[in-house]
Amino acid sequence: MHMDWVLVAVSSAADARLGELAKNSVSAVGGTPNGWSSLSDTGPLQAGALRFSAASESLGALRAALEAAGPIDAAILPAARFGRKRLIISDMDSTIIGQECIDEIADAVGLKAKISEITERAMRGELDFEAALTERVAMLKGLPLDALARTLEERITLNPGARTLIATMKAHGAATLLVSGGFTYFTSRVAALAGFESHQGNTLIDDGAALTGEVGQPILGRVAKRTALLEAAASLGAAAEDAIAMGDGANDLDMIRASGLGVAYKAKPVVAAEAAGSIRHTDLTAALFFQGYKASEFVRG
Repeated sequence: MHMDWVLVAVSSAADARLGELAKNSVSAVGGTPNGWSSLSDTGPLQAGALRFSAASESLGALRAALEAAGPIDAAILPAARFGRKRLIISDMDSTIIGQECIDEIADAVGLKAKISEITERAMRGELDFEAALTERVAMLKGLPLDALARTLEERITLNPGARTLIATMKAHGAATLLVSGGFTYFTSRVAALAGFESHQGNTLIDDGAALTGEVGQPILGRVAKRTALLEAAASLGAAAEDAIAMGDGANDLDMIRASGLGVAYKAKPVVAAEAAGSIRHTDLTAALFFQGYKASEFVRG
């Protein structure tokens, strides 16, 4: 049975045929394309929204066709769910920032290779997140606290489009929450840099001079991220469908599944396979296009 869908396509390629490509891709999988609306009235990216009807079973093939067509980021969602969200909840490490904080901290004690391997496996969903975090933090026992400040200053950078994404959604009345399996030392500072109104994370325990190798309990992991989404939405008098959730790792899956628009940012395959939207080629402002914002409505942060 055919349903009504919206495909949002975003590209940085200098090619004016994005709408034509989207329509052809829909037709190739047995769908019926309807109207194409351009969203990129200004700016360096091309973007537009295509309404179409198709069987849900054809969406996997449609995604594959778009990926094969070139450097295109896309979101495919039911037409009823297309529109601006009242809440954005986002992961921090490798989503809003370009690094995994714990891997960068580990470099100060010569353990980056070992710890990053564990991080990678945890983000792919191969390891229990809470156990993997406990193991990695234990390796940091004795690390002087000034190493955290140096890591933040010298190694941590916002991903392109982060400030504009958050500034635009705030300007249009959305609540903004940064939620991370990382640490509050970084979430508090990254939230301020990117413009988030609030943040949640885990706590590194210290003795006043150095890390003790322990992490505060309970650990904020996969289930807690979903809970954070539900509670933040409820506080607005909204539903989970009114939220956009973004992340890259397996511990983001539950909040992505619960949201009205889940977005995978340069994500592990297990996450990209389940998110309605995927950003691999452009920048975080693609998440605005996925909600129907026009480039002229962006607020540059």
